[in-house]
Formats: sequence, C-alpha cells, structure tokens
Amino acid sequence: MPISKIVIGNASELRQSDALKAALAEFISMLIFVFAGQGSGMAYNKLTNNGAATPAGVVAASLSHAFALFVAVSVAANISGGHVNPAVTFGAFIGGHITLLRTILYWIAQLLGSVVACLLLKFATAGLETSAFALSSGVGASNALVFEIVMTFGLVYTVYATAVDPKKGDIGIIAPIAIGFIVGANILAGGAFDGASMNPAVSFGPSVVSWNSPSQITSTILT
Repeated sequence: MPISKIVIGNASELRQSDALKAALAEFISMLIFVFAGQGSGMAYNKLTNNGAATPAGVVAASLSHAFALFVAVSVAANISGGHVNPAVTFGAFIGGHITLLRTILYWIAQLLGSVVACLLLKFATAGLETSAFALSSGVGASNALVFEIVMTFGLVYTVYATAVDPKKGDIGIIAPIAIGFIVGANILAGGAFDGASMNPAVSFGPSVVSWNSPSQITSTILT
C-alpha cells in the first residue's frame, strides 16, 4: 500500500459534524455489540451457576456475537463505515480511507462504547462481574497470539473484501452478514482456547470494568 495514501488530517476535522456523527455511530454500535455479546456470556454464567464452559456455551457465544455484530455494522455502515473494531479502523487508516485523527477519534469512541456497555451490564445484572478474556488451561500466550493474528486477519480481510474495496460490486450488500459470520465462525474455532476476541475494544471494556484497584485487592486478601 503506497505510503502516500496515509493522511494525518488536521485539527479542524475533529470539529466537523460528520466526524462527530461518525464517532457517535461507532460508540453506539460498539455499545450494542458488547452489550449483547458480553451479556450473553453473563447470562450463561448465571444459568449455569458459573459452571464450566460447554460446547453449547461456545455455540451460544458464537451466535450472539454474530447476530449482534451484523446489526452493529448495519446501523453504522452509512455513517462511519461500521468499523466496530479498532483493528478494522487501523486497516482503513493504513489503506488511506480515513485520516489518522479520525482513526484516533474512532478508537476513543469504540473503547468508550465497550466500557459503557459493560458498566450498564454490571448495573442491570445487580453487580455481576463482566468476564474478562482469559486463556484456557494448557494454552500459552504464544498460542493465543497465533489464534488472534489469524482470526483478526480473517475478519479484517472480510471487511475489506465486502465493505471497503471499491471493486466489491454487489457483494457489498452482504457485508454486514459476512462480517458477522466470520466472527461467529472464529469464535467456534478459537473461543475454547483464548476467548476469540479479535477486537481490542471488546477485550478492553470487560477488563476495565472488572479490574480491581490495588487497595481492593489488598482488602480482599486481608479478609
């Protein structure tokens, strides 16, 4: 990709109404996606009394994330492009489709959307903890890294082929459902190993909301 396509942008862009509307669309879409995806996991934990993961649970997670992402991408597609993922936004920046400043604006909106979704879930469930991503027994960091690289590449490639590429033609009509399908399929493949995040914002929100401060950790140990 030619470096000349990478554009920094200028500060005035951050005050333009279309940029702010696009950021708001990313915030809302991320909130929708994380609320449904993370919420399905919390519902599963409640129904099973925090029991061990099962094949049915992985399938449920796959379906909930696929459906929610299909909707989240669809509702934002005509406003922001429906990225709903900092990795997708980064790919759009490298490809010269958005400026660096708009990229940063999208990232902030996406991260905030994930955090707000998890805070709403924690309140709505009367204090249940959001589930941060973790590695399964026997899975090392290097194993998870390979999983995430391959799955995220598949997702970003699907987005580019169906939604971003100017030569996509009529296939662009199915972009949201194709994006939802690849995420659902990847969760079936990697969910049992590392949770199959594929999305920094999806990992960020639960980690922030479920994080314990040093004082809380000390208090827990002492009691």
